[in-house]
Amino acid sequence: MTKNLFLLCLILLASCATKEEQGVGYMNYHQEIQRAEEFIVNEDYQEALTIYAKQAEGVKYLKTEHQVTHGFANTIVTLSKEENNSEEDLVSAQYKGKESLFPIYESLIGFVKTLGSDVTITPKKGSVSIIRKRQFILIKPATKSRIDLGFKLKDKPTTDRLENSGPFGTMCTHRVQLTDTAQVDPELKDWIKEAYEKSV
Repeated sequence: MTKNLFLLCLILLASCATKEEQGVGYMNYHQEIQRAEEFIVNEDYQEALTIYAKQAEGVKYLKTEHQVTHGFANTIVTLSKEENNSEEDLVSAQYKGKESLFPIYESLIGFVKTLGSDVTITPKKGSVSIIRKRQFILIKPATKSRIDLGFKLKDKPTTDRLENSGPFGTMCTHRVQLTDTAQVDPELKDWIKEAYEKSV
């Protein structure tokens, strides 16, 4: 089962308004998962996703043509759109109009990949999470001229360069602002490695 299909199960069960509906949702668990798998790989459905660009139109299509409930239709459209965004697409979208920052991102990723085979690189809509057992750094193109690199370095004192988390809030403990590839230097790499080692 993919992560998105597992998420679909949780949404289906959590979205039921009454205990009776929760029971129905639970009994139909495997049936709904099977239908979800069919929808995601079905060529007609993929074509429909292209035609029905708006969420409401896709939901209406599924309710009318496949007789699914409104909640399930809404969820399957949302998750399928997520499936259509590859990791490369997500990263490309982040750096659209910020192309001058992309070499910094590539330099960071190049170093992260040397840390170990247990590192997972997870692009999201607005940032890229770097995870071991938990997230230890976060790469975010904050402006057209700056990448914010967030760290999880509990109890480490701040410096002029290694600032507090700033706009990251509780997601990170520290932040370094990057505007040039030259700033991906030994000091920064040591902090990244330290965060990696603490992420166990």
